[in-house]
Formats: sequence, C-alpha cells, structure tokens
Amino acid sequence: MARLRDPASGCDWDLAQTWQTIAPYTIEEAYEVSDAIDRGNVQDVRDELGDLLLQVIFQSRIAEENGLFALDDVATAIADKMERRHPHIFGNALEKPDWEALKASERRKDTGRTGALSDVALGLPALQRAEKLQKRAARVGFDWPNAIGPRAKIDEELAEIVTAAPDEIAEEMGDLLFSVVNWARHLNIDPEQALRRANAKFERRFAAMEAMAGDRFAALDLAAKEALWTDAKKSGG
Repeated sequence: MARLRDPASGCDWDLAQTWQTIAPYTIEEAYEVSDAIDRGNVQDVRDELGDLLLQVIFQSRIAEENGLFALDDVATAIADKMERRHPHIFGNALEKPDWEALKASERRKDTGRTGALSDVALGLPALQRAEKLQKRAARVGFDWPNAIGPRAKIDEELAEIVTAAPDEIAEEMGDLLFSVVNWARHLNIDPEQALRRANAKFERRFAAMEAMAGDRFAALDLAAKEALWTDAKKSGG
C-alpha cells in the first residue's frame, strides 16, 4: 500500500483516495464477507476477508501519511481493548466484568458522553441501527418484557398509518418498521439478515418467473404473473 500511495510512482487511483472516499468500499467489503459466509464458500470467505483486510490497511496508510496513526497502532488498540474487556482472562479478576458499566466508562473516556445510545454509529443500515438502539435501551431497562408488547405495537402503528394525514404517512411508516424490528428482536431474529434472505428469495422466484415466461414476461397481465409466481413457489424457489 505504501508503494501504491507513493506520490512519484504510485497508482493514480490509490493516490486520489481519502478516508471519505474509501469508507463506502469498506462497508461493501464487509457485506461481501457476510455474503460469502452465507453461501458457505470457504475460498470466497478467505478472499473476501483479504479484501476487507486491505481496507483496514488502506485506511491506516492514509492515517500514517497524515501523521495520525499507523497499522501497528490499530492492532495495538484492539489488542488493548480485548484485554481491558476481559480482565478475568487476561488479568487477575475472578469474575466477568459488568459489560455495560465497562462500555459506559469507555464512552465517557472516548467521547465525554455517557448516554446508553450515544455512540450507536449513524452509518449502520437502518434496520441494524434500529435493533442496536433497542438493545442498548433494553440494557438499561427500557424494553417490553416479552414479544406480546411489540406485536401489539405493530397493530397500533398500522392503524395510525391508515388514519394519518398525507404528510404524516412517512413518519408513521418509519414507526411501523421500527416496531417490526422490535418484534423480530424479541423473537431472537436478526432483522437485517431476515430481510436479506427475503430479498434473495424474491430474486430467485422472480428469476424463475422470467425463465418460465421467456420474452413474453413483461407483456403478461398481473393475473398471469401471479400464476407464474405461484408456480415458482411450488418449484421450491
């Protein structure tokens, strides 16, 4: 990476990158690791982990060039954090630490903020961030005792969408989605993964529909497309 970023002989594209321009690629590579794991392809997992590691090296190199920190500092920081968070393994503590108290102390030290939700990353996908916000709130006692509450909340939010003014519908829809995430959390379902699987299933079935209909698919009426959809479901798509 140092050679790729060399001002005299490096790669023009690599030289033009900044933290901000590379960040989307870092997110993309993390998702590609997850996708490879879901597909169970060991070689792809290895390769995608390499791509993700490159992102860490790339970002660290940019930081080093600006006199901020280097790759060794990144590795040292995470090693220190693992030791600090596991004093019962790496230190002399006899019991596991109070995770929430420990993390609150870290937040206070790093950001000066102590709120339970203060460092939930804004860049997370919306479903994932909603789940994390809810988990953080639950850790300090703000949560339904079981899945009945969030399930009832979904009905409440649906009713509010029906009666909402046009300029209120988007906000009410957001509340509904937030409630669905909450229900999924209480059912121990990862909403982000669940929606990704639903997307993949829709893609498989839609492709099967197109394959059955051929070039005439777009011209079919909705009833005919619904029939193809039923056939695609029956075929195990």
